[in-house]
Amino acid sequence: MPSPRNILVVDDSEAVRTAIRTLIEDSQGLRVCGEAVDGLDAIEKIRDLKPDLILLDLAMPKLNGAVTATVIRRIMPKVPIILFTMYEDAADKLGEAVGVDLVIAKLDGIHNLVTKVHDLLDSRDSDRAVVD
Repeated sequence: MPSPRNILVVDDSEAVRTAIRTLIEDSQGLRVCGEAVDGLDAIEKIRDLKPDLILLDLAMPKLNGAVTATVIRRIMPKVPIILFTMYEDAADKLGEAVGVDLVIAKLDGIHNLVTKVHDLLDSRDSDRAVVD
């Protein structure tokens, strides 16, 4: 059986991080490798954790999701990033500008989050297989 894919969850709300962790840990093939409370915390953790995918909130203290995504792209250019936010309308254009792979609204997307994570990781695996 293949190793589970590692997900870094970045959100300033402990309740949201807990809900996401529960969803991911209940899904076969995925696991939460770490949590970060803001963008600075995420940037400090990504080198050690080496996540396969990052779930990133937009509105956070210290360093928001847009700036964090831009920095993560420089450090780990190939890691998929999902912007998981309450501000979907604003985040769609912003997400494209900062290089996130997908924007999901927290209110609508929590039920589809695991499916979207699997889909994004599977599409990245397919792209990699074609290149390799």
